[in-house]
Amino acid sequence: MLRIMFVCHGNICRSPMAEFILKDLAKKAGISDRLYICSSATSTEEIFCGKGNPVYPPAKEELRRHGIGCDGKRAVQLTASDYDKYDLFIGMDSANIRNMIRILGGDPDCKIRKMMDYAGGGDVADPWYCGRFDVTYGDILRGCKGLLEEINSSL
Repeated sequence: MLRIMFVCHGNICRSPMAEFILKDLAKKAGISDRLYICSSATSTEEIFCGKGNPVYPPAKEELRRHGIGCDGKRAVQLTASDYDKYDLFIGMDSANIRNMIRILGGDPDCKIRKMMDYAGGGDVADPWYCGRFDVTYGDILRGCKGLLEEINSSL
């Protein structure tokens, strides 16, 4: 089983969108039983008293518009111990990658990638600042489709 962790700053917009988009694509491709997919944050900004905030309502709505649910998902923070538990860590932008390397204590096994490396390069648009959840969804969908192609070629 391939274990994948998507990572963004707060784990309320981009990384949970990626988590549930890839889960949906994997289910449609008939390989969801071969993947364990989750998401986390590099910060604690959306985690209070040990309880994470739910997916940000506009992100949840964008997923819903595409027939994808994310009920029950709450923000969690990436920890150093996650490095041994997952095969692949996918950050949404360059700042996420830097913070992932810091939190995970490096990347000796080359497990860290950037989402848009699976779709031509660049960063996933951050809807927290641009307000364009549709653009973010499109970026993540392209990245997840590219990732799924790579996964399928190795299974």
